[in-house]
Amino acid sequence: MKSKYIIGILLSLVVMACNTKEKSLLVDVYETSASGNKLTKITEFKSGDEAVTIQILPDEKYQKIIGFGGSFTESSAYLLNQLGNENRKLIVDAYFGEQGAKYSLTRTHINSCDFSLSNYSYAPVADDMTLENFSIDEDRDDIIPMIKEAIVVSKDGFKILSSPWTAPPWMKDNKQWTGGKLLPKYNDTWALFFSKYITAYKKEGIDIWGLTVENEPLGNNSNWESMHYSPEEMVEFVSKHMGPKLEADGHDVKILGYDQNRDELEEWADIMYKDEESSKYFDGMAIHWYASTYDVMPEPLQHCYKKAPNKLMIQSEACVDSEIPHWNDDAWYWSKEGTDWGWDWAPDSQKHWHPKYVPVYRYARDIIGCMNNYVQGWIDWNMVLDRQGGPNWFKNWCVAPVIVDPEKDEVYFTPLYHTMAHFSKYIRPGAVRIGFEISDKDLLMTAAKNPDGSIALVILNMTKETKNMNISLGDRSVKVQINAQALQTVIIK
Repeated sequence: MKSKYIIGILLSLVVMACNTKEKSLLVDVYETSASGNKLTKITEFKSGDEAVTIQILPDEKYQKIIGFGGSFTESSAYLLNQLGNENRKLIVDAYFGEQGAKYSLTRTHINSCDFSLSNYSYAPVADDMTLENFSIDEDRDDIIPMIKEAIVVSKDGFKILSSPWTAPPWMKDNKQWTGGKLLPKYNDTWALFFSKYITAYKKEGIDIWGLTVENEPLGNNSNWESMHYSPEEMVEFVSKHMGPKLEADGHDVKILGYDQNRDELEEWADIMYKDEESSKYFDGMAIHWYASTYDVMPEPLQHCYKKAPNKLMIQSEACVDSEIPHWNDDAWYWSKEGTDWGWDWAPDSQKHWHPKYVPVYRYARDIIGCMNNYVQGWIDWNMVLDRQGGPNWFKNWCVAPVIVDPEKDEVYFTPLYHTMAHFSKYIRPGAVRIGFEISDKDLLMTAAKNPDGSIALVILNMTKETKNMNISLGDRSVKVQINAQALQTVIIK
């Protein structure tokens, strides 16, 4: 009897252990922090009494994710050409390889932009109405080889969104690279230009997933390549010229409107999505973040989503602008020293949108905020810049996640690279944003369920305290920690 009693107790303990194991979430945790972690896998967690509770709600489903990534600019591609083969491969693998950030959504420019070495157009011959002289030869030394190398190392592939900064000057009313508007007599020629661009890149083995009609149609004070549209003018051009031409030529490509800051998004959404005729050829909206370094502006994003819930919203450009990159100085990217154009130049009524910021937080806060307000993709600006923040023909210096010194053939992966990878590597195309509840409002987070069934949580702790967290999914849970000043991705298997 005694042995049977002991056996019964042992069996009960085994059952209890099995039940406990069944109720434990299996997770992988990766962290980037001010203390030095860089996508470091965390396997040990100290116990703590008080814990932030996070409940995952997979039945609450929101938008489908298109992807995350950065931009192929002439400046970035030119710099790769200046590096040795080893470092060139290191950077391309870091962005697109299986062990890297696995970028899935990218952007490039049509014709030149400020991050080009000079002004150029694929249609340099004036009044070439049928574009007989159209050529993408300007891209053959730099942008095209960079894209092709990325295609080779990207196992899952990536989408490319292409944007013009301006039509060639001969098509514009002011005949200049900066400012001005497209002359009506060139509407069909400019629409043809887009079609020829897609075809030319296709011949190079490069598929263009989407087009924006115009980068920053409200202008940039005529500092660098630009061309102006009102919302009504853009709708007119797309509905009567660009859309029908691309359709007639059999191009299966997304057309995104606007492509500028969120503060004027509501007006553009109201006009673009006014009715079936105005919205027919628009697949969605492209947006930038430069109106504010602090405010995600959820109201305009929510308004745009409600206006057209079946259309796309893609964050098409973002960077730490008006700064010269700090070289091999991780601490700067975690310090509240970053400024942007608005710190100096914004009108007094908008100064509150442009405080000093921590660069890592600026990226992470914005991506999380965008995801939680129906944005489906987020694209960084230049993938690679030099120690000056260029090359840039206008000397419009900016920061990129990867900084290089071509003279010394050296590479610096800034904390912004790891910040981007927390999203791009672990939230894959086709993932669906899902609901959650969190008890600590000091922690920012988002959640998505990947096509393979795994769930990715990205959590940002901007406080100077380590936080204990109890994450639950149904009747299963796990206790983990996030360090002070850290970004963490938790993968629930």
